[in-house]
This record gives sequence, structure tokens and C-alpha cells, in this order.
Amino acid sequence: MAKILLAEDDPSMMNFLEIALRRAGHDVLPATDGLEALEVMEDGEEFDLLLTDIVMPGIDGIELAQKAMEIQPDLKVMFITGFAAMAVSAHNEKMKETKLLSKPFHLSDLVNQIEELLEA
Repeated sequence: MAKILLAEDDPSMMNFLEIALRRAGHDVLPATDGLEALEVMEDGEEFDLLLTDIVMPGIDGIELAQKAMEIQPDLKVMFITGFAAMAVSAHNEKMKETKLLSKPFHLSDLVNQIEELLEA
């Protein structure tokens, strides 16, 4: 299905998401924070989707997404966050291929929204 770079600093959440996405048939590369994920992108590996938490140490998910899309302009991005009030500007042209999913969420919602984003 899709090759997904997963950036999540909470080990239990990362494990939970990685298992769910692999069961849905995706190839998942986990990164423990934004800096690690950015290093992977800078090394030239390409992905269909960046799935990232917004609040992380080092660089946050929004900065990660912006830098990742400079490296790979066609990259699609989905943000996950526990802060429902946090939003990505719809007016930022660079962020047009993004979605926001608030925690807590059901795994089927995550998988369905990923499929919708990848098909767009």
C-alpha cells in the first residue's frame, strides 16, 4: 500500500500506530522524534505519507512537515495531536496535502483518513 514515515515521541503510541498501520498493509518506518524523521528524509528516502505528532521535542511536527515537503514536495502529511485547538493554516500553500487528526481517535478512523489522503 503506502510507505509511511511515522514521527511520534511517545513509545507506546508509536508502537500502537506502527502495529495498526502494518496490519492495514502499509510499510512503516518509525522515528522517535522530528529530528530523527528529518534525518531520514535528508538521507533521500522517499515516502507516500508523513504521519507525525505535532508536539515533540527538538522540532515539532509542523516544522518537520514544512522541511520534509521542501525535500519531497509531493509528500502528503497527516498530523496527530492531543491538542484539539491546534490547527494548521489552510492558507499555507505548502501545507495543502495535510490532514489533522485529534487524539484520542479510533484506529479505523486513522486508517480511513490515511486512505482518503493518499487517494486525493
